[in-house]
Amino acid sequence: MGSQEVSTVDWQGKHVTVAGLGVSGIPAARALHERGALVTVVNDGDDERARAQAAELEALGMTVRLGDGATLPPSTELVVTAPGWQPDKPLFLAAAEAGVPVWGDVELAWRLRGDNGRKSAPWLAVTGTNGKTTTVRMLASILEAAGLRTAAVGNIGVSLLDAVLGESEYDVLAVELSSYQLHWAPSLRAHSAAVLNLAPDHLDWHGSMEAYAADKGRVYEGNTVACVYNVADPATEDLVREADVEEGCRAIGFTLGAPGPSQLGVVDGILVDRAFVANRQKQAQELAEVTDVNPPAPHNIANALAAAALARAFGVEPAAVRDGLRAFRPDAHRIEHVADIGEVAYVDDSKATNTHATEASLAAYESIVWIAGGLAKGATFDELVTGAAKRLRGVVLMGADRALIHEALTRHAPEVPVVDLDRTDTGAMSEAVARAAELARPGDTVLLAPACASMDMFTNYNKRGEAFADAVRARADESA
Repeated sequence: MGSQEVSTVDWQGKHVTVAGLGVSGIPAARALHERGALVTVVNDGDDERARAQAAELEALGMTVRLGDGATLPPSTELVVTAPGWQPDKPLFLAAAEAGVPVWGDVELAWRLRGDNGRKSAPWLAVTGTNGKTTTVRMLASILEAAGLRTAAVGNIGVSLLDAVLGESEYDVLAVELSSYQLHWAPSLRAHSAAVLNLAPDHLDWHGSMEAYAADKGRVYEGNTVACVYNVADPATEDLVREADVEEGCRAIGFTLGAPGPSQLGVVDGILVDRAFVANRQKQAQELAEVTDVNPPAPHNIANALAAAALARAFGVEPAAVRDGLRAFRPDAHRIEHVADIGEVAYVDDSKATNTHATEASLAAYESIVWIAGGLAKGATFDELVTGAAKRLRGVVLMGADRALIHEALTRHAPEVPVVDLDRTDTGAMSEAVARAAELARPGDTVLLAPACASMDMFTNYNKRGEAFADAVRARADESA
């Protein structure tokens, strides 16, 4: 199916099973029901919230089965799943055996775009292990600066279904896609797409690094204008080579070094384009200055280059790239400067929930007291510690799997002082900040970049970051 072709499905009387109540499941169920489908919603949980949600859907005429997400309802012709449901669940194995297709919410949104009779907006898609949300929001800011009607949607929190079926009309959508969403989106065809980087993550869900990479690579399938890849991460270029794209679609690299032809890069503090210019063998177009990127950490400059590449693929002028980057403000808990106390900077990067993100965070500072730990999600830390060892003034560890990081530090950075907090209560963060302050010297950065998930101690990475910021501000007040 071509990228501008809209797929029409006769939903009237079609038996559709929606797997999972939640931010994607409920909108999917409603959209299908409104189009005449006979919807059954199945959900593993059967708590008070789920029962309230079920009551609302049942009042509309849908069937809801709580506490039983494993069994495929009779007569099911299609399953639409929440992205987080693992492919090896009995429901999906039963669907495969019965020859029933499984779509995710992204696939459903792709199929329903244009269903309201309006022109279907092209999608500029972004995936990767880290940096997706920042890049998509940078991209949306650039598109807005170009005067285009757009929105940052998808895994970023705004439902794609709402974007394609809502009242707002868009010229183009900036779409964040997770590996989960791409796994369940077989017919998605973007205008242009980027894979920012690849590092081991969610391997318990995908089963292997190869399967994880293959799902990420799906974002390139059917691209019409540009497949954007990371020159520093050859695996992303490999995915471009393997993709089946439209005739004329180009491979566009981004690099923190000087760009070659068909690349965007950096020359003397300037972001430049040698891809979307009349003579890319000899010409380069200035887009913005490194100082226009907030914050100008290396991995964030890479995000800006990827966003610029996608915008330029869509025909955006250089001035809009500059203006969009200047207007962009990063989300909370992403290398967020909290305070300076006694010539020590305190930075919250609670969003660094895996080793790849933490590696980029640690590379942004020269001398660091590192606060780390939490749920490791099967990760190993030897490579991370080896790369960061020379930058570490000290380390404060907390959380369920802190011993794994401590062991890596013992092996690869035995001279670095380590404080091991044997506690996993939320109050541990105040002690962590206090102990980090004791280790820090003027000019240092105390950096919360946990390299782990937060759920052993906090509801999510936002709450963890807020606890860090609260502890830092309390300390700042005491020293004022």
